[in-house]
Amino acid sequence: MKTVNWRNFDFLLLGAVAVLTIFGITMIRSAVAGNIELLELNLVGRQTIFAIAGFIVIIITSMIDYHFWSSISRTLYIGMAVFLAVLFTAGAVFFGSARWFDTGVILIQPSELAKIVIILVLAHFFSVHKSEILDLKLVGRSFLLTLGIVIWIILQPNLSTSIVILVLWFALLWAAGLQLKHLMMFIGLGVLAPVVSYPFLEEYQQRRIINFLFPDPEARHGDIYNVQQALISIGSGGWFGQGYGHGTQVQLRFLKVRHSDFIFSAMAEEFGFIGTVIVLALLLFVIMRCLRAARIAKDSFGALIAFGVATLLAFQTIVNIGVNLNLLPATGLTMPFVSYGGSSLLSTLLGIGLVESVVLRYKTLEF
Repeated sequence: MKTVNWRNFDFLLLGAVAVLTIFGITMIRSAVAGNIELLELNLVGRQTIFAIAGFIVIIITSMIDYHFWSSISRTLYIGMAVFLAVLFTAGAVFFGSARWFDTGVILIQPSELAKIVIILVLAHFFSVHKSEILDLKLVGRSFLLTLGIVIWIILQPNLSTSIVILVLWFALLWAAGLQLKHLMMFIGLGVLAPVVSYPFLEEYQQRRIINFLFPDPEARHGDIYNVQQALISIGSGGWFGQGYGHGTQVQLRFLKVRHSDFIFSAMAEEFGFIGTVIVLALLLFVIMRCLRAARIAKDSFGALIAFGVATLLAFQTIVNIGVNLNLLPATGLTMPFVSYGGSSLLSTLLGIGLVESVVLRYKTLEF
């Protein structure tokens, strides 16, 4: 292994990620306080363990030259496809979806790791074939490559993660040099896709869309009720919030799924508009540092990795906030670094490690 120039390590990125992760654990602690069922699951302890493991992963991944992942991209792809296929037939079933492997100690969600794997695989594919990016046949091949992973995630069913991976494909395709006319064509297909795919969605997925388009203001349970409580929580936070551990919607448990899907609302109620803006500013800073890594990367493979991680963080943040503000139908996408979810946190920190690996191999120190 070549000597690593640690002067190039992006300590600002690592520091921002550390602050967000610690804040996330702190918010989870407040969200589950007083709930005996959630306290028995020791969510705070589990998230802390995943966080520690994740920061170790960042250091280890940073030390590994990111070109190594290019050399084993085919193995990564086949391994992930097989892993997801096995999960479909043998995974532990929760909430009607086979999304987790139950190890007896922790639940592992392979589709979270699949997001990082598809970034590596597509970054390798587009960097190798960058001279052919104007050929629609190549675009079709890249889509089929992505579909080989997406199809198993759709079958779980897990529509939200499937959409994330398709967004990553489109973003990396665009970053690799997709022509404007082709870009517009794909945008048009993207607009039509929800309409065409609606009859094939699971019943609960269709219900979420219907409830979003035609909400029942008298609902006392379900997705509409959850979103209503989320909006009340956000509004009750005001400018400076009700204080940590003092949010009435959170502590009295009117706000549901407050430690994961609706943690943004819990944060808004307890820390208010000002606190929320600070957290979002930190998330934006992390995304901008990833984009900086893409800009200074010494090759297209590294640039596409960093751009893919930035896209992943930005898209999940936008969707999570959009759901909390009732601007988008309810999904299961977490807020990066803040929401509860061990597999999600670990894979996101792995992505940060990959970005650091790209930055470390750039020879000029830049701030």
